[in-house]
Amino acid sequence: MITPDQQAEYAARPIRWGIAGTGRIAGEFAGDMPLLDEGTVVAVGSRAMDTANEFADRFDIPNRHASYADLVADPEVDAVYVSSPHPMHCDNALQAIEAGKHVLVEKPITVNAAQARELVSAARERGVFLMEAMWTRFLPHIIDVRDVLASGALGDVRMVQASHGYYMAEDASSRLFAPELGGGALLDLGIYPVSFASMVFGRPSEITAVSAPAFTGVDAQTSMVFQYEDGRQAALVTSLEATLSNRATIVGTEARIEIDAAAYSPTSFSVITRDGEVTRHEHVEPGQGLRYQAGEVARCLRAGLLESPVMSLDETVQIMETMDEVRRQIGLVYPQEK
Repeated sequence: MITPDQQAEYAARPIRWGIAGTGRIAGEFAGDMPLLDEGTVVAVGSRAMDTANEFADRFDIPNRHASYADLVADPEVDAVYVSSPHPMHCDNALQAIEAGKHVLVEKPITVNAAQARELVSAARERGVFLMEAMWTRFLPHIIDVRDVLASGALGDVRMVQASHGYYMAEDASSRLFAPELGGGALLDLGIYPVSFASMVFGRPSEITAVSAPAFTGVDAQTSMVFQYEDGRQAALVTSLEATLSNRATIVGTEARIEIDAAAYSPTSFSVITRDGEVTRHEHVEPGQGLRYQAGEVARCLRAGLLESPVMSLDETVQIMETMDEVRRQIGLVYPQEK
C-alpha cells in the first residue's frame, strides 16, 4: 500500500523514474519527460553498460546500470518504465514489483493473459502500483473524446472502426518479424485498435478474426470483427504490409466522432451529425505524448491509488484475453508458449 507519508513525499517532488530498456520507445518516453513537471528520469538499465551509457548521455540521465536487476535495486528510483521486447515484459516487471517499485509496462503488458494475470496478482500482493502503458488513453484528444461520449451527443453508439498499420519491408533481423520477440502486427500495432474498442464498448461477446502470415510465421495482417450486446460492433484491422488510414471512428445514431490520423497519437477530431454539421476539436500538443501516462502514474501515487481508474488492471487482463482469442483463431503461437 501507499502510506500517507509516501503520498506526501510524492506530492512534494517529481516521481523518479527508471527506464528498463534503451530502444526506440524508451527514447521517446525519455525525450518527452522534460515536458512533465510531475516526473523525471533518474536512471536507465540495459543488458550492457555501453548501451546504458549511450542512452543516459543522450538524455542526461545520472544513474546508469548494466542490468535490470541493478536498475530496480536503485534506491533513487520510485517507478520503473518497462520498455523491453514483449516477451521480456513479464519477467522485467516482476523483478521491479518484487523490488517494491511501482511499474508502468509498455503495451501490450505481456504476451498473453496468463502472464498479465500473474503481474496483476504480484502487484496487488506486493502493494505497488501497476499499469499498462497504453499512452493513448491519457492523450488530451482521447480525454475529450470520452467527454463527448459521456455527453450523449452521439446518441446510441453502434459501431467502432479503427486501423493501425504501416508498410514494413521484410527484414529477418527486425523484431517486428521475429517470433521469439513477440513479433507480428497484432501485438505491436493491433493492440491499439483492440484497446480503443475496449475503451468504448468493453469486452466483446463474440470475436471473429482472420489473418495472413508474414514470411517468418507471425501475422502480417489481421482483421477483427467484435460483436457486443444489442448488436454493437467493432471493425478493426492491423497490418505490417500496408500503411493504413490509421484513423478511428465512433458512430452513434445521432452523430459520429472521426479521429484524425494517427488516432493513437496526439491529434484532433471532428464530431459530425447525421445532417452533416461538423464541430472540430483541435488539439495541438508539444512533444510525443508519452509523458501523459507518467502524469497519470504521478496522479495515482499522490492519491494513494495502486491502479488507474482510466486503464484498470482488470480491463488490461480482459484486453489480453481478447488478444489471446484473436491469436487462437489465427493460429499465432509464440515459441515461449509452446
